[in-house]
Amino acid sequence: MAEKEDVDLEDIKGVGGKTAEKLREAGYEELMSIATMSSGELGEVADLGDKKAQSIITEARKHLDLGFESGKAKYEQREKMQRITTSSDNVDEILGGGVETQAITEFYGEYGSAKTQMSHQLSVNVQLPEEEGGLDREVVYLDTEDTFTPTRIEQMADANDQDPDEVLERIHVARAFNSDHQMLLADEAQEICQNNDVGLIIVDSLTAQFRSDYVGRGELAKRQQKLNKHMTTLLRLANSHNAAVVVTNQVMSNPDQMFGDPTKAIGGHIVAHNSAVRLYLRKSKKDKRIARLVDSPYMPEGEAVFKVKDPGIIDG
Repeated sequence: MAEKEDVDLEDIKGVGGKTAEKLREAGYEELMSIATMSSGELGEVADLGDKKAQSIITEARKHLDLGFESGKAKYEQREKMQRITTSSDNVDEILGGGVETQAITEFYGEYGSAKTQMSHQLSVNVQLPEEEGGLDREVVYLDTEDTFTPTRIEQMADANDQDPDEVLERIHVARAFNSDHQMLLADEAQEICQNNDVGLIIVDSLTAQFRSDYVGRGELAKRQQKLNKHMTTLLRLANSHNAAVVVTNQVMSNPDQMFGDPTKAIGGHIVAHNSAVRLYLRKSKKDKRIARLVDSPYMPEGEAVFKVKDPGIIDG
């Protein structure tokens, strides 16, 4: 997929100066981001009618090669995929080498299962050189439960022999106060990714604000619709910038479960279908944690033992 020529927003038929300004303010400067939007999304961002928005999307697509491609071309695109180490060889192994770019990886589990610890560790590790399991790239961190802890980042950076101040400087963190604010921050992350070399987007946690804002069965359909839109934005970021997207998720008890662990992730099929890789984290004996790979496009289900210590994530 490549642009046929260098094209400014104003060069797209139907995009005037005011519309281009609104798109840039919302972080949509790349043709790909416009071409892959729905008419409803574009209309909302640029204050356009549905017909006008669809016309602009169609024109943007004309400047891009968005048709069918060979399996070889798809293979070459996947060849650009990179991985970030979790600092646990055991967890990296079941993931096929670490958390991958161009996809959404979901870590879900109960409170204290190390979801936020894993998010912090990956935020530090992505800044490592490639030969040490990183990408030498920056981080966008959406914090929805006020759990981002700079001192924890400093501990993990020290353990990696990284400069803590430099590591913190390369993390773009924002606190989301409700689900609409969370979605807005994801849109704004587009501009940050365009102006910085971002290799990792963290959302910790994905569903907490949506659960608070949409309570009861009557609100479920609306909640799921907005959650799906949010995850579509995140996936677009992953593909547009060859970045890894990591989301953490809460669990609830499944009363229909007769055997085994009765917990299941919040968000249902919407979250499950948008997450290429899913890991269930749970506490074990003493200070051990267990990561179970529940879903992956090409890796078999498996379990890994790890621990959370002062230096960070280590093998169990």
